[in-house]
Amino acid sequence: MSHKERLVHMVLFELVALVLMALLATLIIDGEMEKMAGLALMVSVIAMAWNYVYNYVYDRIFGADRSKRTATTRILHGVGFEFGMILVTFPLLMWVLDLGFWTVLAMDIGVVIFFVIYAIVFNWVYDLIRQKVFQIPAKPIENIQ
Repeated sequence: MSHKERLVHMVLFELVALVLMALLATLIIDGEMEKMAGLALMVSVIAMAWNYVYNYVYDRIFGADRSKRTATTRILHGVGFEFGMILVTFPLLMWVLDLGFWTVLAMDIGVVIFFVIYAIVFNWVYDLIRQKVFQIPAKPIENIQ
């Protein structure tokens, strides 16, 4: 993926996730909408930065031809991404929500389960659309600029 396409991928991933999480948070968490929206935006910005770095490194390690990735590779990709997100956002969630470790851990487990599934499905669908509809060939890793 080129850097431009990687940015488009990252923004689409976060926009869809933000809409889905806002809807779910409204249904599940009985909190202040402004506070939840601000927290979601902060986590989204962190996630976009992490998404770009993580996927760049992952492509360097596992190859740029995303269409040939196995289900196992995709699962490892999603789990690795979410583990990194937990490390970065856990303290932020505790602070902003003013909740204890165990409460945030329980919430985070639910969010991680959602995002692992979401990341696998989103990336698989993105790759299929990229390959079939736009017919964009994967670039060899050494040609990525």
